[in-house]
Amino acid sequence: MIEMLAFRDAVSGWASGGCGGAARELAGAAGVRVAVLLEGLSDLAAVETLAERRGRDLAAEGVCVVSMGGAMSVGRYAGLLGPSGLGLRLVGLCDVQERPFYDRALEGADAPLFVCAADLEDELIRALGTAKVEEVVAAEGDLRPWQTFLHQPAQHGRPREQQVRRFLGTKKGRKIRYGRLLVEALDSASVPAPLDDLFASL
Repeated sequence: MIEMLAFRDAVSGWASGGCGGAARELAGAAGVRVAVLLEGLSDLAAVETLAERRGRDLAAEGVCVVSMGGAMSVGRYAGLLGPSGLGLRLVGLCDVQERPFYDRALEGADAPLFVCAADLEDELIRALGTAKVEEVVAAEGDLRPWQTFLHQPAQHGRPREQQVRRFLGTKKGRKIRYGRLLVEALDSASVPAPLDDLFASL
């Protein structure tokens, strides 16, 4: 696990313009065979939480889950980690609006891509239902901010799903925290298809 985290950090540095020597060395030491390319940290939190719930040790399986800091970085990461780079098998999870970036980056890599209807938060909200999400919000101590948010004029008349999704993005770090919490609240039979299919491919 420590070696996999070090590999992930080395890849981030490499993608930012650093040397790839450390990533190449650590890939062998950690036994990395697959890189899962995610847009951001909330997606990473959700994937890692589901792995824990299912008893999957992704690091031991040689799977590195990578948060790229945005979909526009997927070409860079795919080039470094895929067939023309470290030769790892690539797997992608993305929002529907970001699919063109992934399609271009993964072309020719024989990489499965799992696409969320809007984004992963939207998938989780629909899987749980808004009433359950509000229970999670209350249990997390965010009931007062949620109620304040609902009284904002911009939220009047909007569907509840949209209100919840927007609320999760109103404070730094909230999407990451709820990426974990919403996956923890899921019934095992209601995991959103893109996330469930991603795990089936690993």
